[in-house]
Amino acid sequence: MVNANQDDVLNRIINNDHLAISRAISKIESDNDPNDELFSKIYPYTHKSIKIGITGPPGAGKSTLTDKIIQLYLKQNKSVGVIAVDPSSPFSGGALLGDRVRMNNYLWNDNVFIRSMGSQGNLGGLNRKAQEAGDILAASGKDIIIFETVGVGQGEHDIAKAADLTIVMLVPESGDDVQLMKAGLIEIADLFVVNKADRNGSEKLVQSIKSVLHIFKNKENFEPPVFKVSADRGVGVDELFDGIGNFLNDSSHQDYLEVKKIARYKNRVLNIVQKSLIDDFWTGSNMKKLESMIDELKISKSSPHKTAEKLLRNK
Repeated sequence: MVNANQDDVLNRIINNDHLAISRAISKIESDNDPNDELFSKIYPYTHKSIKIGITGPPGAGKSTLTDKIIQLYLKQNKSVGVIAVDPSSPFSGGALLGDRVRMNNYLWNDNVFIRSMGSQGNLGGLNRKAQEAGDILAASGKDIIIFETVGVGQGEHDIAKAADLTIVMLVPESGDDVQLMKAGLIEIADLFVVNKADRNGSEKLVQSIKSVLHIFKNKENFEPPVFKVSADRGVGVDELFDGIGNFLNDSSHQDYLEVKKIARYKNRVLNIVQKSLIDDFWTGSNMKKLESMIDELKISKSSPHKTAEKLLRNK
């Protein structure tokens, strides 16, 4: 993405050139510079897409559900982009959407673009660069952007910040219960999905979720609906799909969705500023100073605060 070629790259992305999209996302993954001028040019084209986050424990069936949702959006003549955040390296060749066979179903479909990204140790489960990749997909004209991420817990708030609507998937056999409700899921979930609903314990889990939701409503004072599905069989997926549409189109939720978009914008600006400040501070010389101070601690009784003050003072 040399400056002279940025207009050409932009035009190719806007015209849904999947090769250009793939290269742009690879550039995002390998480049630590958040000030790429390309994103300033892309930004005006990123506002029309709906962003959906799907999170849940490993093995909950997120990839299978994502696959079913893609199929339903395609039936509505919608285009879909997927950023699947994986704990492993994006270069490892790990499976995506459960297996490579399902991904190959969309290999030559211009209305679907699927990309796996490594989480790079991000505790929130959502790669910090995934939103920039989502911008690329939005600029390419994808109607729906799906962020799929592994893990459930307090760190999963990242996906709620990135998405217009967040789906939390749980399964009976994983022991997901009221304890998980206390782990911050009430705050991030707009919809709950109990997958593998044909298995023992599914109804008990549904009732547990509803009981907790009734007591601890989210900040917007509405109870997220709970859907039972068996994604691998396609059972209940149509009802969930309708629920997604109803949530996004509900007039009573429009202010909530607007507040989320504004918060997302503010959070992204803050993250870029913080990263720039950190990168500016942690130069090679400052790292050497810190290492030297740590070595001195073997014989020094300076407190961590004093050491930090010294480092900041001598920057």
